[in-house]
Amino acid sequence: MAILDHHDEPTEVPTIRRRRRGPWIALALVVAVVLAGTGGVVLDALRVPGSDGLAAKLAEWGRDHGFGPVVTWLEQIQYESDKPAVGGVPQGGIPTAGGVAPGVGGSERLPSVAMPPLAGGAQLPGEGVWQTVVTVKGRPAVQVASVRPDAQHTSFVVGVMRMDPTLVRGQLHPGTLDPGGSWRTSTSLVGAQQADVVAAFNGGFRLTDPSHPGYYAEGRPVKPLVDGVASLVLRADGTADVGAWNREVRMAPGVVSVRQNLLPLVDGGQVNPTCATGGTKEWGSTIGQAAYVHRSGFGVTATGVEVYVGGPALSVCTLGRILQDAGVVRGMELDINPNWVSGTYFHDRPGAAPQGFRLFPAEKVDPAHYLTPTSRDWFAWYAR
Repeated sequence: MAILDHHDEPTEVPTIRRRRRGPWIALALVVAVVLAGTGGVVLDALRVPGSDGLAAKLAEWGRDHGFGPVVTWLEQIQYESDKPAVGGVPQGGIPTAGGVAPGVGGSERLPSVAMPPLAGGAQLPGEGVWQTVVTVKGRPAVQVASVRPDAQHTSFVVGVMRMDPTLVRGQLHPGTLDPGGSWRTSTSLVGAQQADVVAAFNGGFRLTDPSHPGYYAEGRPVKPLVDGVASLVLRADGTADVGAWNREVRMAPGVVSVRQNLLPLVDGGQVNPTCATGGTKEWGSTIGQAAYVHRSGFGVTATGVEVYVGGPALSVCTLGRILQDAGVVRGMELDINPNWVSGTYFHDRPGAAPQGFRLFPAEKVDPAHYLTPTSRDWFAWYAR
């Protein structure tokens, strides 16, 4: 499920943090389906393989069976009744990442310089500081940092993960339903992948989304690749690039996969100026004029470092700014909604499944999600 929106970035007033109403949304969707006379068919949604949550399965089924407006209406109600709180500080402060590699700092490709502070605000202890969580051949391969989304939503923490492309390689994995069909690539981490995986994160919007994202893998397109659309391209050597299709990135002999989503969010190191004013064509259908929700994005730096951002209370503009602050010169939005925004890094455990770590505290998707088939496509990065 993707909550899609565009933003006018209004000034907010302090609000009281409210209890999450995710279960109520799922129940309301079931009621809506039953009232429509198709309640029995909802069992099909629950039979979808994988670890996707109940609310996610119901919402995806609803969108696939003509209940998209109902799902969007329920999401609007949820957002209006549960906007992220303004002000305050994260409970317990900026978290220390789990599984930090002791005594391993930065490198020439992953320098230790911290991310810049919030506009108009001071950094909290540990904020924006890079921590090495995965090493390959004794060198820092994956680093993470925690930042707050903006100067208003100061009690929330967003995770930033960056990877050295000389030490890791990326791969696009299909989902059982999106794109569905038969693929050589697995829908979950299997076999030797479990020993080699260092990171995984969600893909983009549904391929059935009105924005018509393109998808190409294993030598065949599932959805047509659209000129000008933001595209995450993986090459045969495992390195990634991002750019507008047929402008900055294009089909070439070394291209093994292309995942498209919306328009470029960061280009030339600058955040797209339509991030606050663009409409459906730019950023998808709406749940209101402004929404600060779980979002994710991906981009590359001038030196090829690959960066993923995921977290709560993000607008299109603040997601773009954090990508920019991490050094991204070309970046894109991936998905939206706590049911899908999922950044995970892994430690190998010989003889057992890898140990996964959530990238940010409010991440609702369990790291074990990637050990069983999932309905949606996703990305994994492996040690070289």
